[in-house]
Amino acid sequence: MRRLILFRHAKSDWSDADRDDHERGLSTRGRRAAGPMGAWLAGRAFQLDLVICSTAKRARATWELAKAAFPEKPKVRFDNGIYMATPEALLETVRATPAEVQTLLILGHNPGLEQFVELLASKGDSEARRTLSEKFPTAAIAVLDFAADGWADIAPHSARLDRFVTPKLLGIGEAA
Repeated sequence: MRRLILFRHAKSDWSDADRDDHERGLSTRGRRAAGPMGAWLAGRAFQLDLVICSTAKRARATWELAKAAFPEKPKVRFDNGIYMATPEALLETVRATPAEVQTLLILGHNPGLEQFVELLASKGDSEARRTLSEKFPTAAIAVLDFAADGWADIAPHSARLDRFVTPKLLGIGEAA
């Protein structure tokens, strides 16, 4: 079994309208949510073998706050290709994942992450699927399971959505 965790960056700071999108950091709300979402992940005992994180400042900042909850820090690769990636580009990234990785986390952006889950998940937790169909808010996490032997075998509609968690569902009040 392979497990893919998709984590959308926390709420970004829009106070400087002239700032390049890639260089926007986190808002206060985003900083408040990133750590607790990381704690939720760590509390589920997910053994993250690899994290692929967008190079955008808000994604890197989300990971910095989230990773504090992990006693053993997972290997991280920062990848500019995750920044505003299409579902097809994300699928190619997943398919190129080394065979020894069992659990992969991608920390990225919308609309790509939301569309990627829609492309992959054809079954799973009905409540999670309903919630996800409404919105993939900032700092949300989708957990997908595959019955595949390797990442190269991952195909559209081959995932089971195990769970979808938002800051709002955890009472953090960050969602937007």
